[in-house]
Amino acid sequence: MARQFFVGGNFKMNPVTRKDKVALVKLLNEAELDPATEVVVSPPALYLIPVKESIRKDIKVAAQNCYFKDSGAFTGEISPGQLVDSDIPYVILGHSERRTLFHESSEVVAQKTRAALDKGLSIILCIGETLKEREAGETAKVCEEQLKAVVNVLKESDWSKIVVAYEPVWAIGTGKVATPQQAQEAHKDIRSYLSKAVSSAVAESTRIIYGGSVNAANCKELSTLPDVDGFLVGGASLKPEFVQIVNSKR
Repeated sequence: MARQFFVGGNFKMNPVTRKDKVALVKLLNEAELDPATEVVVSPPALYLIPVKESIRKDIKVAAQNCYFKDSGAFTGEISPGQLVDSDIPYVILGHSERRTLFHESSEVVAQKTRAALDKGLSIILCIGETLKEREAGETAKVCEEQLKAVVNVLKESDWSKIVVAYEPVWAIGTGKVATPQQAQEAHKDIRSYLSKAVSSAVAESTRIIYGGSVNAANCKELSTLPDVDGFLVGGASLKPEFVQIVNSKR
């Protein structure tokens, strides 16, 4: 069975005002979007419920993070159970900004993934290498190490609820984009690792999406690559061109 194309919009700590948030939702609500593509947007935590309640039903909403505990004295955190209770179906975990700025290890990401799955959430699981690691030829090694921690705590059946987002850290917010050849090679290596570490069926069915300065100009070519099943979009998800990215397979 063909893997459904997936486009996620990670708003990060944007937009700054509720007025801008309303305008962004209005843009998406009025857009003509490819019905064959699964679309998920991820606003800041403060806007999760208002966006969920105001956005069209064919666009899903994701949290940008969650904790691995269900409740308790964890100031500033959101639990998987709270997301499920609020009808938020997805959560982004392991984003490079969480790993680098907030020092989340792959083991913590794995712990969060297990907790989120146990509550019924679907996961956008981010992995990727730094520029130094890319230049040292360690892309596959880094991606495998980041995935291995998750593989260790998952059952084979859990993978049906995971989308892997390959995001080379050197391409996020920099304007640099992995060449089609670099993206395809990394995605193929990830799929090969999943085949060995989990199963060939999981490798074949798991969607692996690309993130890193994706925009209207480069999305068409990237969308044609055999192992690229969509995109996780940062800055461009706040602009009208996000619609073109969603429609890149048309």
